[in-house]
Amino acid sequence: MDPATWIFDDDGTIPNSRLPVLIYDDVAEAHDADACEQLFARNGWFGAWRNGIYSFHHFHSTAHEVLGIVAGSATVMLGGPLGRELRVGRGQVLVLPAGTGHRNLGSDEQLLIVGAYPDGMDWDLRRGEPAEHDEVRGNIAQVPLPRTDPVSGTKEPLTTLWADQAAD
Repeated sequence: MDPATWIFDDDGTIPNSRLPVLIYDDVAEAHDADACEQLFARNGWFGAWRNGIYSFHHFHSTAHEVLGIVAGSATVMLGGPLGRELRVGRGQVLVLPAGTGHRNLGSDEQLLIVGAYPDGMDWDLRRGEPAEHDEVRGNIAQVPLPRTDPVSGTKEPLTTLWADQAAD
């Protein structure tokens, strides 16, 4: 399964990442919350939660994040205010490298997301405050690459796609 990839530049408030966002379509386990949590845990992505996506621009500077859309649909803005809109729905999985801005622009009442972090990394919640920009860029640079892809469970394709970008 080859994911779509998107890369977003630092816009001065949302740092984003030189690593690409991965977008998987029609992941069988992402049609059920329990199965999605089990998939992520089996592949080394822990700290699972169930909820939605915040309606304000935010990012995490201390952890990568995976989002499985297990019910409903939403329009999500990735990359911050200057980023790109994506309509997401049941069965999709998004892998967001640390620093990637995301925001729910609107969703139906059924929206349910399962989220997790590689090796159960501790995450923070940042909103792109100008005074913290240098700090969060330093945090992001220290976040290690995940050992496995949360969907495939192997190193591919995530580690190859991210290692290629990290080397640049």
